[in-house]
Amino acid sequence: MKEVPKNMFTGIITAIGKIVAVQLKCEDLKLQVSTQQSKFMDITSGDSISINGVCLTVCKVNSEIFIFDISCESLKLTNLGNLTNTSEVNLEKALSIQDRLGGHLVNGHVDGLGIVVFIEKSARSITLQFAILGDIGRYIAKKGSICVDGVSLTVNNVHKKWFEVNVIPYTMHKTIINNYRIGTKVNLEIDLIARYLEQLLL
Repeated sequence: MKEVPKNMFTGIITAIGKIVAVQLKCEDLKLQVSTQQSKFMDITSGDSISINGVCLTVCKVNSEIFIFDISCESLKLTNLGNLTNTSEVNLEKALSIQDRLGGHLVNGHVDGLGIVVFIEKSARSITLQFAILGDIGRYIAKKGSICVDGVSLTVNNVHKKWFEVNVIPYTMHKTIINNYRIGTKVNLEIDLIARYLEQLLL
């Protein structure tokens, strides 16, 4: 089945992967990720997978292990450089034409980083507050969409330097959000609409 452009995703995580090897290669990284999810069994070299919201190209497939090269630029702009052999990551395959758009359109291009600064139970859900590193706060709107480590979430509250989301139990257990602690660094991708609106208004 023919795909739409390979760097398009929905922000709906389909598997949690496990890092099995992180190798330093001339200041960049070679990353090996394992998943036993059947949805990923058709992945071949050259395909795109979102890892914690970062669109990466599969360099090689070895049974249930996918191998990626991560450039210095990606290491500088994302949290992938913090991964270790014990890390878990959010995984999503590139969007295909027949797929439902359950979240929102995501490029897999990280716009900035955030840090978890507040976690509170809210009935069976949790409220998370993220401090925003950099100047992307102006692109984040209340009740708009944001991608956090590849997960499509709705913004409940926002300020220039922070924003809040509510995460339901299903999302917590199907993603690495359940592993978040105060100080956890996350990848952020703003809504495509905000990015394009700025270009139109220039």
